[in-house]
Amino acid sequence: MTHQFPALSPEQKKELSDIAQRMVAPGKGILAADESTGTMGNRLKKINVENSEENRRYFRDLLFSVDTLASSIGGVICFHETLYQKADNGKLFPQVIKDKGIVVGIKVDKGTAGLNGTDGETTTQGLDGLSERCAQYKKDGCDFAKWRSVLKISDGCPSALAIAENANVLARYASICQQNGLVPIVEPEILPDGDHDLKRCQYVTEKVLAAVYKALSDHHVYLEGTLLKPNMVTAGHSCTQKFTPEEVGMATVTALRRTVPSAVPGVCFLSGGQSEEEASLNLNAVNQVPLHRPWKLTFSFGRALQASALAAWQGKTANKAASQQAFSTRAKVSQWGGFSQLERLGHHGSILHLTAMCISVVPLYS
Repeated sequence: MTHQFPALSPEQKKELSDIAQRMVAPGKGILAADESTGTMGNRLKKINVENSEENRRYFRDLLFSVDTLASSIGGVICFHETLYQKADNGKLFPQVIKDKGIVVGIKVDKGTAGLNGTDGETTTQGLDGLSERCAQYKKDGCDFAKWRSVLKISDGCPSALAIAENANVLARYASICQQNGLVPIVEPEILPDGDHDLKRCQYVTEKVLAAVYKALSDHHVYLEGTLLKPNMVTAGHSCTQKFTPEEVGMATVTALRRTVPSAVPGVCFLSGGQSEEEASLNLNAVNQVPLHRPWKLTFSFGRALQASALAAWQGKTANKAASQQAFSTRAKVSQWGGFSQLERLGHHGSILHLTAMCISVVPLYS
């Protein structure tokens, strides 16, 4: 019989567990502000703003300086460039974020690379030198990391090779992060491209998550010191059949219950091509499913938190306050989507509060 050699000390485990719990405290989610230079450029292009380092810095500062940020955000994922930029007040961004009681994180993968012999499937690069990078990021103020693997649904995808390869890469990344004191966010994203229906997405999500947690176990990853960032179970963008938020919620929670151990503190959903309203309403539905949910179910949104703020900003300093208000409103809507019905009743006495907020937001962002 094989034996595991101790991978982490009790002190290391406690630190990781405490960080993860802070990030998914009730009503809090994660702001994914880790867009690469190219991705940020695409978003700035839509509002006719130059993709310059200063414009990227200014918009991040606009988000991070919102007074009420800590009321709905437990963690912020940064891009490498952002981690070493300064706010208008002269403070480095990690310090600005920490001063609000929010945990600082960093994207550590280096993008995707093709898997030979597959139908355009990929793995994720960045394991070389990862331990050294994680050690430096820990010194520079980070307490968690993110690594994104990407899978797609088509007639022959995801293949067994793509599922196994990405699961093992995620597990190796998670192990390296924990050795350096960083909580790993494990992100196996199944893309929403295609015409597959809800049932197919649920089946694939279950197969992928089962493989991921098998790999995490094989690599002796301490689950209490991790978070999961999966896709919600939704039909493909080209699917002609439409599904309600309640159907999405049930399919999503069912997939998680079949695959994700209860030791995992939180599941922070990515928005995955959904509109701001869709992402918030589906998150709300996930938290209303009448099944036992042993994890915190919250958000790790990027575009679904920032689209309205970008549209309000338009690259103009005079629009800063309006942009911050748009971001705050969307963050609060997402926050309420991350509360269970009982938690909502305990806070405001009515779960209609979220619905009213969504309705009030629609004219602003439609």
